[in-house]
Amino acid sequence: MGDRTQVEIWVGTQQNHIIPSLAPPNLMSSHFKTSHAFPTETQKFCEQVHAAIKAFIAVYYLLPKDQGITLRKLVRGATLDIVDGMAQLMEVLSVTPTQSPENNDLISYNSVWVACQQMPQIPRDNKAAALLMLTKNVDFVKDAHEEMEQAVEECDPYSGLLNDTEENNSDNHNDEDDVLGFPSNQDLYWSEDDQELIIPCLALVRASKACLKKIRILVAENGKKDQVAQLDDIVDISDEISPSVDDLALSIYPPMCHLTVRINSAKLVSVLKKALEITKASHVTPQPEDSWIPLLINAIDHCMNRIKELTQSELEL
Repeated sequence: MGDRTQVEIWVGTQQNHIIPSLAPPNLMSSHFKTSHAFPTETQKFCEQVHAAIKAFIAVYYLLPKDQGITLRKLVRGATLDIVDGMAQLMEVLSVTPTQSPENNDLISYNSVWVACQQMPQIPRDNKAAALLMLTKNVDFVKDAHEEMEQAVEECDPYSGLLNDTEENNSDNHNDEDDVLGFPSNQDLYWSEDDQELIIPCLALVRASKACLKKIRILVAENGKKDQVAQLDDIVDISDEISPSVDDLALSIYPPMCHLTVRINSAKLVSVLKKALEITKASHVTPQPEDSWIPLLINAIDHCMNRIKELTQSELEL
């Protein structure tokens, strides 16, 4: 029996035997009809749920470990979603009269149903799982980059405020400096030095997005399903990029601490270079001398060097 067949059998067991027994329509149809009239039916209902969940978890442990950590993490997450949803549903039903399902019942019911529906969508092999995770990471970094750009465009506390202040306080000049957001409130705006530092930070986040996109393309085009360990290594280091981008993004908001920006930038650069090194040394890069990797590393170094230049004064204080 090949590994592929093992996974297919596992998925088939989940989808055809365990999931239907957990699906809310099958579990709850009789409960809503009879549990208020026959308390023993509630006990039977709970026992049915318990048995289904035990069988569901048992089947999870049948998934071969050599299929890859990334795939197992996705399966584990989907399994926990269903088990947690069922636990929440049972808790709600235990304290809510069942003759007339309330909103909480319906919300819990729907969460379990959605979780059950997601199980058949789980990737069938570690390469597919790796591509799914890489795509999510690309989207996360893309969203972070867009939010940073939007913040740079919109985070101007004087936008329209100065004109309003001049019009509304023309006879009260002495109070101008007390207006919220006026230049005296330095916590709400970027200084010229801040704005200059943001430029290489944005470029570094763009490089992060490009790095993840390139890695995803290489895995899609050259990734081999039997190279599970290398695919897991690529995903593991790639998973660190988005949180590092988030840390950098949060540190650029005013009031900006240039030293914190420098530290977070260095952390992101370290993760990016490690991701590129792991990818370059793996089977997904058949030609390690491919020019895009050194070009991307040079771009990353250029951003970091510029950030160091702009924050050097912070180290000398």
